[in-house]
Amino acid sequence: MAVLDGKNVAFIATNGFEDVELTSPWHELDEAGALLTMVSSSTDVITGKNGHTQQVDFASRDARAGDYDALVIPGGVVNSDHLRMDPDAARFVRDFVTDGKPVGVICHGSWILIEAGVVSGRTMTSYPSLRTDLENAGATWVDEEVVVDKGLVSSRNPDDLPAFNAKVIEEISEGRHSQA
Repeated sequence: MAVLDGKNVAFIATNGFEDVELTSPWHELDEAGALLTMVSSSTDVITGKNGHTQQVDFASRDARAGDYDALVIPGGVVNSDHLRMDPDAARFVRDFVTDGKPVGVICHGSWILIEAGVVSGRTMTSYPSLRTDLENAGATWVDEEVVVDKGLVSSRNPDDLPAFNAKVIEEISEGRHSQA
């Protein structure tokens, strides 16, 4: 039995995602036994900035956090910028955090968390250029490989993926976290 057998994990992204920030956690979670679903702003196939294509299972307007145990948000400047302009994506992300479900976010992916209004009081890391954005939204920003704050796992860039993937799997296996 794999560590995450029976756990339903959603990924949310759109065109321009950082390829390895989607494919690496996807592979590791799949290997750990998780059931994976791709959510995007539409049901069209999405393409990463380096050409990886990913089939989309649900549009954000139809996706419900209640159907999943955890969420992973890859980065990529274009992906993250477009995703944060999708109010259904913001709602979807917000519901995971407010429900205390594990969320993994890397690089520029934190923009959707800011848009969802769920970073205040959290300690996080991200790509360095998001430091001011996160701090202005009420988060404490630190420059570390991986940061975990009540089930919210954050990392800076693709170099951090081994630590990020391991912590995401650990947090998903632990389940919901108290938000108090």
